Order: sequence, then structure tokens, then C-alpha cells
Amino acid sequence: MDQKGYRRESFQSNTSDEDMLEIAGASLDLSMADDDPPLDREMGGFSSYNGGGMNGTSKMMDFLEEPLPGVGTYEDFNTIDWVREKSRDRDRHREITSRSKESTWALIHSVSDAFSGWLLMLFIGLLAGSLAGLIDISAHWMTDLKEGVCLAGFWFNHEHCCWKSNTTFTDRDKCPEWKSWSQLIIGHGEGAFAYILNYFMYVIWALLFSLLAVLLVKGFAPYACGSGIPEIKTILSGFIIRGYLGKWTLIIKTITLVLAVSSGLSLGKEGPLVHVACCCGNILCHLFTKYRKNEAKRREVLSAAAAAGVSVAFGAPIGGVLFSLEEVSYYFPLKTLWRSFFAALVAAFTLRSINPFGNSRLVLFYVEFHMPWHLLELVPFVLLGIFGGLWGAFFIRSNIAWCRRRKTTKLGKYPVLEVFVVTAITAILAFPNEYTRMSTSELISELFNDCGILDSSKLCEYVNDFNSTKGDDLPDRAAGPGVYTAMWQLALALIMKVFITIFTFGMKVPSGLFIPSMAVGAIAGRLLGVAMEQLAFYHHDWVIFSGWCSQGADCITPGLYAMVGAAACLGGVTRMTVSLVVIMFELTGGLEYIVPLMAAAMTSKWVADAIGREGIYDAHIRLNGYPFLEAKEEFSHKTLAMDVMRPRRNDPPLTVITQDSMTVEDVETIINETTYSGYPVVVSRESQRLVGFVLRRDLIISIENARKKQDGIVSTSIIYFTDHSPPLPPSSPSMLKLRSILDLSPFTVTDQTPMEIVVDIFRKLGLRQCLVTHNGKLLGIITKKDVLKHIAQLANQDPDSILFN
Repeated sequence: MDQKGYRRESFQSNTSDEDMLEIAGASLDLSMADDDPPLDREMGGFSSYNGGGMNGTSKMMDFLEEPLPGVGTYEDFNTIDWVREKSRDRDRHREITSRSKESTWALIHSVSDAFSGWLLMLFIGLLAGSLAGLIDISAHWMTDLKEGVCLAGFWFNHEHCCWKSNTTFTDRDKCPEWKSWSQLIIGHGEGAFAYILNYFMYVIWALLFSLLAVLLVKGFAPYACGSGIPEIKTILSGFIIRGYLGKWTLIIKTITLVLAVSSGLSLGKEGPLVHVACCCGNILCHLFTKYRKNEAKRREVLSAAAAAGVSVAFGAPIGGVLFSLEEVSYYFPLKTLWRSFFAALVAAFTLRSINPFGNSRLVLFYVEFHMPWHLLELVPFVLLGIFGGLWGAFFIRSNIAWCRRRKTTKLGKYPVLEVFVVTAITAILAFPNEYTRMSTSELISELFNDCGILDSSKLCEYVNDFNSTKGDDLPDRAAGPGVYTAMWQLALALIMKVFITIFTFGMKVPSGLFIPSMAVGAIAGRLLGVAMEQLAFYHHDWVIFSGWCSQGADCITPGLYAMVGAAACLGGVTRMTVSLVVIMFELTGGLEYIVPLMAAAMTSKWVADAIGREGIYDAHIRLNGYPFLEAKEEFSHKTLAMDVMRPRRNDPPLTVITQDSMTVEDVETIINETTYSGYPVVVSRESQRLVGFVLRRDLIISIENARKKQDGIVSTSIIYFTDHSPPLPPSSPSMLKLRSILDLSPFTVTDQTPMEIVVDIFRKLGLRQCLVTHNGKLLGIITKKDVLKHIAQLANQDPDSILFN
């Protein structure tokens, strides 16, 4: 069939790297910045429409009695219609319920449909827990590989290698089975040359791991870079980014996450684990029809998958559910809360069964404190909260400025070089300091640790007086030379972590922010804790200590200060509160330390909010121009719907389709000449009375299929959206009835509706567009993009930064 071509470029995306627009390190097609993004890959054949059909007998057919494949689905980089999706799911559920009374088979189908959600949660928990265990074990082994290898079996990490060794407890890290690279190559591990050789091997391995990670991301899955949480927040709000949660992204993110963490870069695996779990959820959704075919139902599953991701990242199932509720989810009904809880439980159980750290714990830095805290210690805890808020605000501003520079300069064109340089600088600075050489999780574990009698760490080298020791409780003691050495090394590590993390987060490798933020806070907290401990030891007669800290008592726990500092810094960066406190006490098993954690988390949020309102994820959403309508922000301006709607004054009139007087050719011309995602349907051009709203994608698919499958549909055929066909002469060609693709209940507001109400409607109902009327006549349309641009304008931001519809 010979047809005139529609504009091919508006339907087919160009996937070359040069024409791509960066999205948090991944790439997006610039043609998608228009209101009409390209069609999905499966529907890519609709590149042309105008063309003669076969002339047939004059008759009317209702073409869409059975739904067509593709009708009711969405194009890439579009927002879903939550109202329509929920309505379709209710219709499907009503139909299944009514059929269940007709036969036993229908009843079984009804029961399996109801149970499918729980079964899906079980699969997500099992897969997410298994992948997290695999990532933990692999990252631990490859991190140790930078320093040496186990002769008993190269697949053992340092700790596992020395388990069966007969060395004493104090020399447990120096077992004969574990050889450093200098011992392997030159036969001994002492001296300057051995140190330089170990240094060289450490840097080489770090560069190898990071280069392999960035090349895999660049070559196979550009979406696998970064944290993933800003994009997941956007997807959960109803935006579609095809491929972001696909199988290639899952495979490459899992592999490159291990490589990136092992390279020693200042990043964590916790944020990317949420992305990995959401990929698992999205892929497993295809096993169940009700989740595969409904975008709103799929987002309920993704909310639960995000909870499972945090559950395995921190070993905190309840914290994971609260994180999903507080931080990432846009729509979180009670049913999703229960399912999230179940998914997080299964994921944590699976990880516990794998036991990746060999200590029967879900995380590397599980600790238990035995001493209670005193009310006066709230002062240093609040100080740590203030530090966390200041660090959070400083980090967000610096990181966003660097990422914006990366996007707008030539720097963004050389992702491999950037990763190479940052890794080289990190490895060269990290090796001389034992606290930056070890993995960040091990560092946090060491800082959280409460010193015992057998601890051989420098942080525990106190001057011991064994006469005053009672059981396992050690009194506050004078710091020995090892503690002072550790203090200045930690101070240097703090400076390095503060600055290197700014340049690391946002590079083209998987990079989480939880662990680096916690490390910064834990170092600051440990430094303050040791200072308080020594102050109490030397000045126990001061008024602030005299009531509760007698000489020889164990008053101050420096590890607790590290934990509170970690919570404060993580809260300052992410602005989490409830979920943060729950995650931290699940990590440490310390229920009695909830109040210090709450005080620090709340203080850090207040301080950071006073400097800048956005958390790191919201800041990256705005930087990338995602159409995310923040539910937490109040709209306080006094504008009206008529101030925001299109068309504006001096604009061309609104493009509409009439209900029963336009031909196929007329409609195709409108589609050809405009790039809008949908069109209002009116009674006639003169009356402008609203009938409904029809999506561009549905029109394209329906007309194309009618031309192929329905006899007599030609360019002069009338399209009508009414129940009954309009009266036409007997000689006229067949008409095309498209009432079934018409939305007969589009949301409408009057032109005098305050914008604060319109914004609330968009937020709470998840609308794509809202039609504006005056005395029942159609005046204009407000899309989600218009609302976001209006909010940006009122905030003195660039409205054109909102890139997608």
C-alpha cells in the first residue's frame, strides 16, 4: 500500500551517543524534548499514514469492539494517566469477580489473581536477596584482591582465608595463607621496595576495576550508572523511561556495582541496590498479566521492590518499608504497605540464609553497645546533627554545581577519562592511610566498634589499668599513642572523603551515597567521641561530669558518637528522618539509642533545610529536568488556571477534533502538523462544547489498523466518536467509529479555578492533562509540563529546564 510519509523523525528515536541528552549519566534522545516523544519500539512501524484504502461498499463499522494491541499504552518519556489506569484495573477486577460465580475454573482464576501479588513479592524478595548476597561476597573478595591473594584458594577473601589458620588472635590478619603482592612477587613484605610494589598493585587493580565498570556501562547499559534513586522516584510518580528497569540494566548494574565498590572509589552499593531490586520487580511483573498490562499496578510493585532493596542493603526490613514510604513512593496504598513488608522480609531472610559476611548478620557493620547514654550527651549529639546538616547542604550544592558543569561543558563527553582520573587520585591518596585504604564499610564497622579487651585496632590502644577492669566493661582510660595516631589519620581521611565524594557521585559508574555520607559522619562522630571520653577521664570532677561520671567508670562510648554522626550526615544529605532512625537502630540493634539518633536526624534536617530545601535526590531530579511534581512542597501563589493554560493570548487556537464531521484525512493532517500527545473532542468548531479527550497514540494505531483490516476506509471516510453514525448520503465511503478510544470523562476545571487547587489535583490524582472550560465551552488545556514550568517560573528558575512531557 503506497502511503504518503508522516514525519519519521517524530516517531523513530536516534540512539547514537552524540545526539543523546544526559540523564544522570545515562542518555536520552533530544527529540523527546517535544510534547510528542517517539513511539515504543514495538509500534515503530507507524511512520506513514496518508494513503488510499480500498474503496468498499458504503457501510458503517465499529472497528474497535476488541481492544487493539498498543491502544491504551504509553510512549517513552510520557506520564501515565493514573486515573485511567486505576479505572481499568477496577473494571478488570469487577469482570473477574462476576465471572467467578459462573464456574469452578473462573473461581480458581479469581483466587490465583488475588494471590498473584503475594507470589510476585515472594519472587522479588528471593531474587533481590540472592543478588545482594552475590554482590556482597564478590565485592568483599575483589576489595581484598587489591592488597593480596589467598594461597589456600584464590576465591577466599582475607578474612575467610585466615579462618583456619593457627595464628594468635592479635596476629589474625597475618596468617601464612594470605600473601601480599610484594610477598608473592619478591618474596618478602618488609622494606621500602615492598611498600612501593604493594602501592603500585593497589592503584593498578583500582584502575582496572573502575575502567572495566565504566566501559561496561558505556557499552551495554548507559542507564546502569549513578544511584538510580532519582529516576526511580520519577518513574514511581508516573513517568515512563523504557529500558531503565530492563534486563540489560539489571545485569550490567549488578556486575559494575561490584567493580565500582571494589575499586575503592568513595561510593556505596546501597542506593544502586534499590535500583537492582526495582529492576527485579519490573522484570518479574511480566510473569503476571495484571501487572504487565497496567502501569499503575506495576508502580505498586516497584514501591515494594524499593523496600526490598533497602532491606538487603542495610539488613533493615522495617527501615526499607519506611524508606519506600517516606523517600521514593508517590502512591502508597495500605495494600502496598503490607506487600512491601512481605517483600522486605523475604529479601532479608534470603540474604541471611546466604550469610555473605560469615557472621550471621545482614550487614558488615553490625555492633552492640552496652552502656546507656546520659542526658547531657544530647549536647554533643545535637552538635553532630548541626555538622551533618552543614555537610549535607555543602555536599548537595557542590555536587550539583559539579554535575551541572559536567553536563554543560566538554567534561561530559569523556566519561572514561573522568572515571580514570578520579580513581587514580582516590587510590593514590587512599593507600598511605590505613583508614582510607580499607573498604568504606569496614571503616564504618571499625568506627562503630566499642573497644573491648581483645581489640587490636589503633583506635583501641589505650593505657590499660587491669586492676580496675570489671568483666567485659572497660573503664574510660587515657589514650595511648595508637589512639593519637588514629585521630590524625582519621582527620585526614575525613578531609579526603568530604571532597572526593563530591566528584565521585554522578560519574558513569554505579554509585551510592549512603555509605560515603555515613563514613563522613562516623569519622566526625568518633573524633568527637574520643575527645569527650578524654575530657571525662581527665576532668571527671567538672560540673558537667561530676553527677554521672566517676573516676574509673565507663561513661562515654565513642562508637555511639560515630553512629549518631553517621545518621546526622546521611540525614543532612537525603533529608530522611523516620526511616533513617529505624534503619540505624536496626543496623546496631540498639533500641535504647533511638533518642540520640532522633535528635541528630532532626537537627541535621532543620539545619540543612535552612540552607537549601532540596535533598540530594530532589536536586538531581531538578537538574535532569524530570517531570516530578513534589508532593511535599506547598503552592502558595495566587494565580488562576487561565494564567497557565494553553493557548495563551496571541497563540494559535486550540487544536481540536470534532465528534462526527472530520474525515480520516483531516485527522491525519492534524496529527501530521502537530506534536501534541492528545486532542480534545468537541461537538463542533462553532459550539466548542466538550465531548471528551483522545490520545494521539491511540488515534495513530486505530487509523493504521482500520486501513489494513477494515474494507472501505479511505481518506474521505468520516471518523465519528458518537454512539450513532451521522446521516450521510448513500454514496459516501465507510465510516470509522472510534468511540471506544475516547475518554468521555476528562478532568475539567473552569478558567477561574485557583492554581493551588489545580496543582493539588495534579499531585493527588496523578493527571497528565486537565481541560479548561468557561460556561461549558472549551477554552484550553493544562498539562503536567505546564504546571511544572509555571512552578519553575514562580521560583525564578528556568522553565525550559523541564524537558519532557
